[in-house]
Amino acid sequence: MSELELVPKYPREKQTMINVNGDEAIAYAVKQSYVDVVAAYPITPQTIIVEKFSEFVANGETHTEFVAVESEHSAMSACVGAAASGARAFTATSSQGLALMVEVLYIASGLRLPMVLAVVNRALSAPINIHNDHSDAYLMRDAGWIMLFAENVQEAYDTTIQAFKISEHPDVQLPASVHIDGFFLSHTLENIYTLPDEAVYDFLGGPRKIAKVRVDYFDEEVNYALDPARPLSIGNLALYDYYFEIKVPQVLSMRKAEEVIKEVNEEWYKLTGRKYGNGLVDPFMVEDADIVIIAMGSSAGTVRSVVKKYREKGVKVGLLRIRSFRPFPHKDIVELLSGSKLVAVMDKGIGPGQYGALYLDVAASLYHSKSKPILVDYVYGLGGRDLSPEMVEQMINNLLKDLEKGYILEEERLRFLGVRG
Repeated sequence: MSELELVPKYPREKQTMINVNGDEAIAYAVKQSYVDVVAAYPITPQTIIVEKFSEFVANGETHTEFVAVESEHSAMSACVGAAASGARAFTATSSQGLALMVEVLYIASGLRLPMVLAVVNRALSAPINIHNDHSDAYLMRDAGWIMLFAENVQEAYDTTIQAFKISEHPDVQLPASVHIDGFFLSHTLENIYTLPDEAVYDFLGGPRKIAKVRVDYFDEEVNYALDPARPLSIGNLALYDYYFEIKVPQVLSMRKAEEVIKEVNEEWYKLTGRKYGNGLVDPFMVEDADIVIIAMGSSAGTVRSVVKKYREKGVKVGLLRIRSFRPFPHKDIVELLSGSKLVAVMDKGIGPGQYGALYLDVAASLYHSKSKPILVDYVYGLGGRDLSPEMVEQMINNLLKDLEKGYILEEERLRFLGVRG
C-alpha cells in the first residue's frame, strides 16, 4: 500500500489537537500509556514533565502511583523495583540528574527490565548551564538502553508511546529513553495531534505483559517478576562463570530491537498517518546527494529548511536524521550513504581528546563500506547556542569547497560551528 492510499485508523479528524510544549506532550503520552509507577525528582528543563504528570494524578485522571524521591539515583532505583515487580514504570531527568542515574541505568538494562525514561537533553557542568546539548545523552550511550531522539513536539508525544511498546516487546525486554532538546522543544509550544485514550490502550495491548522465564525449581514457565508465590532472585552475583553469557543476550536483544522499532513505526503510521523514516533513520533528499549532513534532534528541522533552499539552487545536498542512536543504524548508514561523496556529522557534544560520539559511530559504520565518502565532524550548539540557518549555509559553503578540493586534512576534520574566536 502506498502512502497516498493509506487511510489511517485514526485520521486527524478523529484525533484531538492540543497546544502543549515538549515536556507537557511527554507527560500527556505517559498518562495515556497506563503507567503503574512514576518516580520523580525535578531538574531543569525536565521538571515540567513530572509536575504536569503529578497534576494528572492529583486530578484523578490516572491511577498511577506517583513516588516523589530525594534524587535521580533514587528515581531510577524506584523504577527498577517497580519494573522488577511487573509494573509499567517511567521517570524523567536531565544533565547532572542523568549523570547521577548512570549507575542504576546499567542495572536496569542488565536486569532486562522494560521501562521508559524521558531525557530532556541539557549540557553537563561545569560551568553550570541549564540549556541544551547532547553531552548528557552521550554519557549513557553504552548503558544498554534504546535511545530515540525526537525532532519536534509531535514526535516527542508519538515516540513516548512507541517507546513503551518497543521496550516491552518479548524480543527486546530492554529499557528505552526518549530524548528531546532542552528548551528548544521542552519549553516550546506546538499544536500536536493526540489519540483517544482507548486507541493508545489498544496500541500498547493493555497493561504491561510480563515476560516468562523457566527456572530449575519450577516445572512451568513463570513470570519474570518478584512474586512471593513464585519466588525468583533478580540481580544475583554473577562472576566470570556466568557474567559473559548474561551480557551477550543484551547485545542480541538490542539487535532485534532494530526490527521492532521499524515495526512499531509502521504500526503507528497505520494508526495515525504519522511515521518517521523507517523508525531508525529519517532521510531527506539523500538518494542523489553528493553532500549529506547527519544530525539528531531539533536541529534537523533547521538543516532541512536550508537543504531545501540549496536544492532549489541545484546543489545536491541532503539530510540524514538519526532517530535511533541506540541501537545505532549501521546498515542504514552504509546503504543511504553509498552514493555520497562527502558526509558532515553534526555533534551537539564533544569529549576532549576525541571526535564527537555521533561522528565516531558513523565512521565505524563506514569503515568496511566499499564506498567511503570524505568524513568531517562539526561540533555545534554547546550549552544551548542556537543553530541559525546562516550557520548551516556557512557549513554547506565550506563543504562545497572541500568537495571541490577532494580531500580534508586530518587537522581540519574536527570543526567548531558558531564558536567565537
